[in-house]
Amino acid sequence: MNALSTRVPDTRVRRLSATLYSYLFLSDLVLLYPVYVLLFSDAGLTVGQVSALFVIWSVTAIVLEVPSGAWADAVSRRLLLCLAPLLTGACFALWVLAGSWWAFALGFVLWGAGGALGSGALEALVYTELDRLGAAGRYARTMGRGRTAGVLGVLASLGLAGPVLAAGGYRAVGAASVLSAVLAAAVAIRFPEHRPAAPVDEAAGPGWWAGLRAGLAEARADRRVRAAVLLVPAVTAVWGTLDEYAPLLARDTGVAASTVPLLLLPVWLGMTVGGLLAPAAERLTTRGYAALPALAAVALAVGAAVRHPAGFLLLGVAFGALQLATVLADARLQDRITGPGRATVTSVAGMGTDLAMIVAYAGYALVAATGGHPAAFVAAAVPYLLLAGVLAVSGSVR
Repeated sequence: MNALSTRVPDTRVRRLSATLYSYLFLSDLVLLYPVYVLLFSDAGLTVGQVSALFVIWSVTAIVLEVPSGAWADAVSRRLLLCLAPLLTGACFALWVLAGSWWAFALGFVLWGAGGALGSGALEALVYTELDRLGAAGRYARTMGRGRTAGVLGVLASLGLAGPVLAAGGYRAVGAASVLSAVLAAAVAIRFPEHRPAAPVDEAAGPGWWAGLRAGLAEARADRRVRAAVLLVPAVTAVWGTLDEYAPLLARDTGVAASTVPLLLLPVWLGMTVGGLLAPAAERLTTRGYAALPALAAVALAVGAAVRHPAGFLLLGVAFGALQLATVLADARLQDRITGPGRATVTSVAGMGTDLAMIVAYAGYALVAATGGHPAAFVAAAVPYLLLAGVLAVSGSVR
């Protein structure tokens, strides 16, 4: 009987993990990823116009991030995880069928809405289900591997995008991306979801509004939660921005457009390693954690400054360190949330990331317009040096 009772949770944890890995793999199996900035460039858009699209993307996510998190706390998180990739797939279809700046902008609104629906809901669902099974301590391991599954989806995209682009152009790449989004939505149906019904408080208002208030109150009042919420955008925002411009940096090294996806492989391989190292790095001291953004800053600056394809090996080191730092920051946040508004609090961190990314997009456009893409990547290393110093002095990561 005891053996059975220990096997059942393990079986359920494995089932949850397998669903998560499949979902994130398919969500990131987007053949447009390594070439959509090239699509914008080939459509005649300037760096400033491309950056404006990224700002629209971020603003959409900012507007919808926290309300969607509160919605996830009030209704079905699984439902939102089904809807999210369908909106993203609609974005990809619009891009390759229309191909104008306004179509790109509307597509980013759809993608931003899809990202907001999934942000917060995914982390909250996984942590809640693991906690129900008595396996909350596996969260960092599970999400680290989940993020790695997503990176593997991107790696597959990098390998497939070039041949598919050469064979069928942007429409073929877009069709494959839409198919992956539909499959991700189908996989999301398999997520388990067991949550007790939220108590009805007439004075607090409807469930959505009450959940929103409760989540925001916890993020504001609990110092440890507030520090964890702030750490997420501090780590995530800049490298999440650079990810979008990496194809342009790659093309500036002189390689052909069809070679760009292959040149990005070291970056995504580094992110794969970073995600897999999460279980071993959970016990890092504050000083050890601060070393991650410091290492990333040096590797990022040197890798971009050499202006050579070999520099992408160092970029892989930088992105790997930042992937690891991001997974650990998310795990600390989930561990510190104790109230019912888990998705809401997580979405507050996501909103902070989106706000910081708008600043990063504007800064990148300004520097790239005057000094080129390598200079913009070098400048982006500075915030991580500052973050490393703050963490080492203050001990905020504890």
